[in-house]
Amino acid sequence: MADLSDPKSALHHYLQTTREDLIWKLDGLSEREARLPRTATGNNLLGVLKHCLNVEAGYFGPTFGRQFPTPEELVPMRAYDEDPQADWYAREDETKDELIDLYRRVGAFADETINQLPLDAPGRVPWWGPKGDVTLQRIIVHVISDVARHAGHADIMREQHDGAIGWQRENTNIPDDQDWPAYVAKLTKLADRFG
Repeated sequence: MADLSDPKSALHHYLQTTREDLIWKLDGLSEREARLPRTATGNNLLGVLKHCLNVEAGYFGPTFGRQFPTPEELVPMRAYDEDPQADWYAREDETKDELIDLYRRVGAFADETINQLPLDAPGRVPWWGPKGDVTLQRIIVHVISDVARHAGHADIMREQHDGAIGWQRENTNIPDDQDWPAYVAKLTKLADRFG
């Protein structure tokens, strides 16, 4: 159990929890279901995970003078010149299980950076230009914010796919006996008062 009274342990705990929540949103999905675009801009569950693993590898790697041990598994920076969405979908030669495994390995790599450095350790985000000087604390907060936002996207995409809802595997934070059609009707009626 993380010591949530310690700032570094608390930040690390929330990052780890959010990672696992994102991975959970892919449970039970076929390759097609995981890859299928769910929004008008092509967002898909597996693409969200791939984006997040590349975010973590970058922010906890080069920012602090480290390199992921198998960089060829990540989307190289030059790939964005040809396709700005290069990390938002799985290529044909990548599988859901492989990307989940890669995200776990990237997580372990990021955890090493977090464990080895103090919160005030300096770093430099190369792609932020002149504003790239940071601390480990700022990067942990930045990455938690990024991954949590995308986990929220995954929540909605998964709910739209098959109705699977919930915040975490162990604690959905959703009432068990909710009459969802009645609840939606109630909210629709309320919204219609402003129409």
